[in-house]
Amino acid sequence: MAKFFFFFFFFTSLCMLLTLFVTEAAPKTSLVKTLPGFKGSFPSKHYSGYITLGGEKPADQGKNLFYYFVESERKPATDPVVLWLNGGPGCSSFDGFVYEHGPFNFKEGKPKGSLPILYLNPYSWSKVSNIIYLDSPTGVGFSYSKDPRNYVTGDLKTAYDTHNFLLKWFEQFPEFLSNPFYITGESFAGIYVPTLASQVVQGIKDGAKRIINFKGYMVGNGVTDRIFDGNALVPFAHGMGLISDDIYKEVVAACEGIYYQPQSVMCDDKLEQVHQAIEGLNIYNILEPCYHNPTYNQNDKLQNSTLPSSFQQLGKTQKPLPVRKRIYGRAWPFQAQVRDGLVPLWPQLAASTRIAVPCVNDEVATRWLNDKAVRNAIHAVPESVSGRWTLCTNRISYYHDAGSMIPYHLNLTLQGYRALIYSGDHDMCVPFTGTQAWTKSLGYKILDEWRPWFSNGIDVAGFLQGYEKNFTFITVKGSGHTVPEYKPQEALHFYSRWLAGLSI
Repeated sequence: MAKFFFFFFFFTSLCMLLTLFVTEAAPKTSLVKTLPGFKGSFPSKHYSGYITLGGEKPADQGKNLFYYFVESERKPATDPVVLWLNGGPGCSSFDGFVYEHGPFNFKEGKPKGSLPILYLNPYSWSKVSNIIYLDSPTGVGFSYSKDPRNYVTGDLKTAYDTHNFLLKWFEQFPEFLSNPFYITGESFAGIYVPTLASQVVQGIKDGAKRIINFKGYMVGNGVTDRIFDGNALVPFAHGMGLISDDIYKEVVAACEGIYYQPQSVMCDDKLEQVHQAIEGLNIYNILEPCYHNPTYNQNDKLQNSTLPSSFQQLGKTQKPLPVRKRIYGRAWPFQAQVRDGLVPLWPQLAASTRIAVPCVNDEVATRWLNDKAVRNAIHAVPESVSGRWTLCTNRISYYHDAGSMIPYHLNLTLQGYRALIYSGDHDMCVPFTGTQAWTKSLGYKILDEWRPWFSNGIDVAGFLQGYEKNFTFITVKGSGHTVPEYKPQEALHFYSRWLAGLSI
């Protein structure tokens, strides 16, 4: 009996020690202890730093990908681990961190002589999940390489590198390896998410050293398919009352339903009428005003402009708004600019046309993230090494080489991985009309017929259509391109319930 108690005590003690080791496995050097501009205690642990990628080929080496990891405020040991990716291509995931669903919000106003003030975000997605914000691909945000060849990338290379990042990240944070894992993102991350998910699934099949507990993915207002997305604007503009019945009938007749690539001069002329009708609107949310750069002179002549006419009339008469009124980024409306697969970046387009990026004011985030004290606190290398942080970079060359994402969605969902596709229904950049069309085109049986969903039990928050294969499409009423920014309470609601496997 004495031997039994001895071995029982020894085994119990060993388990306790192993548990203690696992829960403290995260690298202490990556722990974020304070953040300039925020007073108080963090509601959970934060970590940040770099994962350096290596590989057999020289081109795969020397890529330093920056991440910021927020542990769940609820049960980090068992709550899902979620990877968040912003789009662009070329835009930092700190967009999601500071303006959408991160643990902090900026206080309005610009305090003179001091940093912006932060306060806790009551609708942070870290309320219910562990979340990794990743600057990807290399060259975006704080991510960098000393070899400029590493700034040439594309859909497939980005997915490959991000998968390697995840394997190395879980190597440093092994205590989270058994947690359910999800991949999420918005806008051009409609490309990043399914391509990365496919890499992760292939890694599981190939018996990767660390098997990620991948369960599914989520995409918001995501770029998906040049035909569906390219044909979405005209029916969206008509349905929203932005163009008349006469203009709509004429453009339908002239283009025969093909708007993404005009087949005739007549179609092109009628599409120009559509663009003229929607001039001056905030493309990222037609309900919101548009921030106009006060330094831009609307009388400047635009020579050989390559931007749609709706962006050629931005003037300096409107004063800057006190808070940001939407994203700095590039998405499918500029697909016609793609040449030989190379995707133009917003800063490049802005420089070539002398037009400021429309409807954007990210001065506060840029000021905060380039402060030396902030960079030091989050373990980002000095500006002299990685360059100045910008929300969207112009130093990468990005090739769209994966084609349509529809085959990716089919392949993943047929293998049993859960998918939630959501759309802010007032986004004109990647309109919900295109997303609704391609989700229906998968041909899955409808299990939950089109219906309203509610975030507070009273008010309609949007609409939902549920399909077989755990595939769901929802709209978010009154929201623009970045749903968690415009509708944070509603976003946290559907995010929480979907992660938990509950009906939205």
